[in-house]
Amino acid sequence: MAKQLVVAIDGPAGAGKSTVAQLAAKELGYTYIDTGAMYRSVAWLTLQQHQPVTDELINSVVPDIDVDLQYADGKTTVLVNGEDVSTAIRTPEVSHIVSQVAALAPVREKMVALQRKMAERGGVILDGRDIASHVLPNADVKIYLTASVEARARRRWTELKAKGYDMTLKELQQDIEARDKADMEREISPLVKVDDATLLDTTGLTIEQVVRRILDICRRH
Repeated sequence: MAKQLVVAIDGPAGAGKSTVAQLAAKELGYTYIDTGAMYRSVAWLTLQQHQPVTDELINSVVPDIDVDLQYADGKTTVLVNGEDVSTAIRTPEVSHIVSQVAALAPVREKMVALQRKMAERGGVILDGRDIASHVLPNADVKIYLTASVEARARRRWTELKAKGYDMTLKELQQDIEARDKADMEREISPLVKVDDATLLDTTGLTIEQVVRRILDICRRH
C-alpha cells in the first residue's frame, strides 16, 4: 500500500474510535491526529498567558497558534509553535478548561484548518463526530464506527470501573443515549454517517478484530 491515505473515522460516543484509530495508525506508520490533543494545546497556550481564563483570552491566542502532530519512533509528538508539549497538555489544569476552549467557534475553525493542513501530507488518521462530513469530506477512506448502545455502555462501564469510578450500567446507557441525541441534533457539524462511508459495527468484536477490519478497508484503496 504505497499511497499515503487520509483516513476519517466517525461515530458515536463509546464506539472505541480513538483506541482503534491509534492502533491502526501505528500499524500503518501513519500520524494519528488526536483532535482532543489539539484543543488541549490551545488550553495550554491560554494558561501560559498567566491571566484569568476568559473566552476573550482564549480567542486572543488562537490567530497565531500553530499546532502540529508528528509521528516518529512509534509515538505522536504534539508541537505548539515548535515546542514539544506532549506531556504539558495532560495536566489537570489543562483538563479543567479544555471544554470551555473547545466550545468556542473561532477555536474550532482554527483547529479544523490545521487538521486539513496536516491531512494534506497524507498518511493520517483522524477520528471524531464530523471528520468525514465536515473536516475532511475528500478523505480517501471514510469509516463510520458504531456499536449497540448496550455494548458501548458496557465498554465505558468496564473502563470507569477499572479507574475506580462507581456508576451503574443503566446510568451510563442513559448518558450515552443522551449524548447520541445531542451529537445528532446539534446545529454545528452534527454526527452523521456520510453516504460513502463504510459502516463498521463493532458490537461483539474485540479491539484487535476492529483494527484488522480497518486495515483491510484501507488496503482495498
